[in-house]
Amino acid sequence: MILSIILQVLLGLGFIMFGYQKFVSEEMKQGFIHFGYGDGFRIFTGLVEIISAIVIIVGIWVKPLAVIGGGLLAVTMIGAILTHVKMKDEFKNMVMPIVLFILPVIVVILNWSILF
Repeated sequence: MILSIILQVLLGLGFIMFGYQKFVSEEMKQGFIHFGYGDGFRIFTGLVEIISAIVIIVGIWVKPLAVIGGGLLAVTMIGAILTHVKMKDEFKNMVMPIVLFILPVIVVILNWSILF
């Protein structure tokens, strides 16, 4: 469970930061335009990341929320990976979304038994 808590803290803090950047970063805005997405989707993505981050952190104490938060983050990262694939981006640009997909999946696996 220590591994799960460490991952939950790191993912939570990281995605609060990533989500916040979706609102304030001009570079992030340009990135979404480059990938063919508008401001509405950028803001939606930022909100999902921040909410998921809060949920995964609260999941340290309310275990089912670790699974929900981890699942939301994993699905979000699937979207990021598919976007890179759609754009025929270089693999090196997909490494971070892949890692950020794997880590919440580990949290889900470590906490899955708590649901049943």
